[in-house]
Amino acid sequence: MSQRPPVGITMGDAAGIGPEIIVQAMAQGLAAPAVVYGDAGTLRRAAQLLGARLTVQEIADARSFVPQAGLIQVVACHPALPGDLAPGKVDAAAGRGAYAYVRAAIDDAMAGRIRAIVTAPLNKASMHAAGIDYPGHTEILAEFSGTQDFAMMLANRELRVLLVTIHVALADVFARITVESELRAMRLADAACRQMGIARPRVAVAGLNPHAGENGKFGREDLDIIAPAIDAARAEGIDASGPWPGDTVFMRARRGDFDIVVAQYHDQGLIPVKYLGVEEGVNVTVGLPFVRTSVDHGTAYDIAWQGVADATSLMVAFDVALAMTPDAVTAD
Repeated sequence: MSQRPPVGITMGDAAGIGPEIIVQAMAQGLAAPAVVYGDAGTLRRAAQLLGARLTVQEIADARSFVPQAGLIQVVACHPALPGDLAPGKVDAAAGRGAYAYVRAAIDDAMAGRIRAIVTAPLNKASMHAAGIDYPGHTEILAEFSGTQDFAMMLANRELRVLLVTIHVALADVFARITVESELRAMRLADAACRQMGIARPRVAVAGLNPHAGENGKFGREDLDIIAPAIDAARAEGIDASGPWPGDTVFMRARRGDFDIVVAQYHDQGLIPVKYLGVEEGVNVTVGLPFVRTSVDHGTAYDIAWQGVADATSLMVAFDVALAMTPDAVTAD
């Protein structure tokens, strides 16, 4: 009888809270086996800091993983980091490592050697210091999995939000609002909800302009672009509606009128989710050929390596990854 492969957890930026929350989560116990893509020495120091009775062991690759209680198994995918890495500081070595951990996890996910990827936070400034120029995890995951149609979805117990545009300047958002980008987002939102077990997702689309443009009074994008895209989505069988005013649609979704909101730009969608609390928030990259979930917070340099970081978001992200991969099986 075949067993499911482990979930891959990437350590993120070593100077941030990633190592601590991984150790904390594994000490508390995860609902399925997990292998870490990170730095063994860093994780040992995190375990010592937290007083966790866990042994950290480096393994050659995910195929060498054998579940064992009390053991954190770390895939050797990057040279060891310096032992004196300064906590809470931008560091090129940490950025280079964080990037390598994600790349290795992508390769193993594409090969079916891990069930899903759960990412701890990386720091863009550290990656940039290492000469690695990506806005964040999402773009790395998309490029190295060969994914063209993808989106960021943020979710917690009360709200699901998927973004049409992600890491772009607000001034550039209008040029990226097209019938095709809207339709693609609605398709991805519908698919993501179905993967999460919702049989008939109700997709609400937030307007771009105040009051969803108010029939062209405050801009015509909602009338000329977003509304026709909603009609096209409905013609495909997607239960889409809108455009709804951005100042009320999230409240309506929270009370149960909709299953997911398609938001037009980063802050429009993420502020409502994060206002409800990042502790149980989960970031899901939709459209990839594998499942990727993440914490809904950053590296938290201000509290890093003080033993006070909260692993709740990582554990919720792990559980969501499990829920989204019910039929995963071991690859050869």
